[in-house]
Amino acid sequence: MDILVPMIGAPIILFMIFVAPIWIIMHYRSQRKIGQGLSQEELLQLQELAHQAERMRHRIKTLESILDADSPKWRERA
Repeated sequence: MDILVPMIGAPIILFMIFVAPIWIIMHYRSQRKIGQGLSQEELLQLQELAHQAERMRHRIKTLESILDADSPKWRERA
């Protein structure tokens, strides 16, 4: 039992001295970045992705209408 305490105590002390402070600092730094919202570059990327999604939705709708006209039972095979 006497040897067990140093074996467990030393890693806990090292964790509390080195790992825990860095962990706490990084946690609160990331929380602050989340609270700030999107940057201008991220907002532009989001708008571009929304535009691409809208174009893709339109293309899928067009393809489905073509398939509906050419092969009315295509949905049953999927």
